[in-house]
Amino acid sequence: MHNGRVDFFDTAKGFGFINEDGGRDRYFFHISGTLEEVYDGDKVTFELEKGPRGMNAVRVKKA
Repeated sequence: MHNGRVDFFDTAKGFGFINEDGGRDRYFFHISGTLEEVYDGDKVTFELEKGPRGMNAVRVKKA
């Protein structure tokens, strides 16, 4: 399980990015990979899964 903060989320398009705590890594996530509604600035927990363009955040939920 990873911890981070939602850096950007486009509710109209259903995708966003999470900055992982303690690092410089930034991960893409899609609304289908969230377990609850999240918004810009929310602290979240998530898991990583390999996608077609790199690692994606999945099972995203508020911390």
